[in-house]
Amino acid sequence: MDVMDLPSETRDETIREMREFSRRLVRELGFMRTSLAGSDLAPSAVHAIVEIGMQPGIQARDLAAILRLDKSNTSRQLAKLAASGLLNRGTDENDARSARLSLTAEGEALRCRIDRFATEQVSHAMRRLLPHDQRSIVRALAMYADALGVDNANLKHSTVVVAADRIVEGYVPGCIGDVVSLHARYYSQISGFGIFFEKKVATELGMFVESLPAPSKAIWLYVEQGKTLASIAIDGDATTRVAHLRWFIVDDALRGAGVGRELLSRAMTYVDARFDETYLWTFNGLDAARHLYESFGFSLVQESAGRQWGATVIEQRFNRRAPC
Repeated sequence: MDVMDLPSETRDETIREMREFSRRLVRELGFMRTSLAGSDLAPSAVHAIVEIGMQPGIQARDLAAILRLDKSNTSRQLAKLAASGLLNRGTDENDARSARLSLTAEGEALRCRIDRFATEQVSHAMRRLLPHDQRSIVRALAMYADALGVDNANLKHSTVVVAADRIVEGYVPGCIGDVVSLHARYYSQISGFGIFFEKKVATELGMFVESLPAPSKAIWLYVEQGKTLASIAIDGDATTRVAHLRWFIVDDALRGAGVGRELLSRAMTYVDARFDETYLWTFNGLDAARHLYESFGFSLVQESAGRQWGATVIEQRFNRRAPC
């Protein structure tokens, strides 16, 4: 049973406000950037450095649980940190199969710089608040984090079921505007795209959805309370038996919750029954998306600078052959 027992309209509004504030926190703290806390590392790697520094000798599986990462993602992060000279991996005396993690001198120096950066970031923000408000915020955030942790402890087992219940195939009123908005906000932050990009997405997506239902074409949407928060589409050619994966986007608040993986899984099940090959275009630097694509069998086949989106970016093409 939920502790909060408000009228449905009041509760829905509270949830919407909390989600908006959560998204703002993610943006303002820098988690949308390719690096974090004045370092050259991705956000997950920065958190790994911090946690290992706080708990020298921590095992990899315990680190994965703290960071809410799966085993493969954790292994990749640790391998990169070790290769960069930031991490030592020693053998556990009680279990030769497990590694004990600690920072090198270079890793510890980086942790100190990250700590100073984060302390200054919080300190500058708190100076703008009265002492009473500071204490209230700390208490409220602690309660919020604890409440999130109750569900996130079982996230690995529950998120796909939740996502599946809210994924629909085909047009939903308002979905075009929602999906365009997701693209515009996200790519404005990471690539500096503006109205040219937003117009291009709106035009092409609108034409695609208007053509549905159609053979070899499909779109899946993750919908909460009538609002589309994630999407993926397959634009296929039955003659060439080649499919184009398009408009794959997930709202900031849902990242890491399994929604993107569930959408991609459905799309791949669809194409494997109809096509020999699937391709997609993306941009260099979107490492989390790349890892997801590669986990489904996509591989990088082309990379070049392009300006078709209104700003110069390194475009990447990934291809995937259907399983035999």
